Amino acid sequence: MRRRLPALARYGTVLLVAGLCLRTAVARDGAIKATPSSAPSTLVFAFVGGFVHADDTRHAEVRLIQRLREEHPNELEGHVFRNRRHGEAYKLIRERLDVNRDGSLSTEEKQNARILLFGHSWGASALVLLARRLERDGIPVLLTAQVDSVAKWGQNDSVIPGNVRQAVNFYQPNGLIHGRAKIMAADPSRTQIVGNYRFTYKKDTVDCSGYPWYDLLFTRTHTEIECDPKVWSQIEGLIREQLPAATTLSEAPSAPSAGSTAR
Repeated sequence: MRRRLPALARYGTVLLVAGLCLRTAVARDGAIKATPSSAPSTLVFAFVGGFVHADDTRHAEVRLIQRLREEHPNELEGHVFRNRRHGEAYKLIRERLDVNRDGSLSTEEKQNARILLFGHSWGASALVLLARRLERDGIPVLLTAQVDSVAKWGQNDSVIPGNVRQAVNFYQPNGLIHGRAKIMAADPSRTQIVGNYRFTYKKDTVDCSGYPWYDLLFTRTHTEIECDPKVWSQIEGLIREQLPAATTLSEAPSAPSAGSTAR
């Protein structure tokens, strides 16, 4: 029994040192610091215009989110929101960024944010409103993409807040409803305006099969830019530039990631 005492003493010392290290890690932020593997995935949010439902697959932005989720289940979490639901999107972002689940966001948790936002019509204006709210919290946004942006009363969809790294605007100038022709950066040193791209559909029409007849009758050009594959090809390209390298099937974890579940 006496021979075992030194070994037990050494074991106790190791446990004591490990405990002190753990206390130090917890004392700094109130929880164990998140490891890189627990960092949130890229959040890609789309906002539909008008009174469109978030699951209406006739609309290009809904289909784009579905495709991105299917092709990158381990790299992103994608959602579609109705334009008036930007508050829900804001709450979800804060929930996903709160890695240690302490109810508040540390500076590191905010700076780890990888957020991409795009939308059409009222949805395009809603995403600017969301980006501005995130700016007040100190949360960066990688990209905003507006398609024929139409602002509701009291909204400002023309000035992109300084927390946005890149912003792009697609618009068409004709018809009863047409989008904002120009967006600008509140702080050009922090935000790159990729471009304000003008499209016209007076001569070259776009096939919008499946869209409601009243959209094609009363707001044809506003609808055509939404279903124009050239527009969405450019937006998709900008989104993919921001995605981390895809995980191969052999490297994928056995359990599905948070971003692989459609919500």
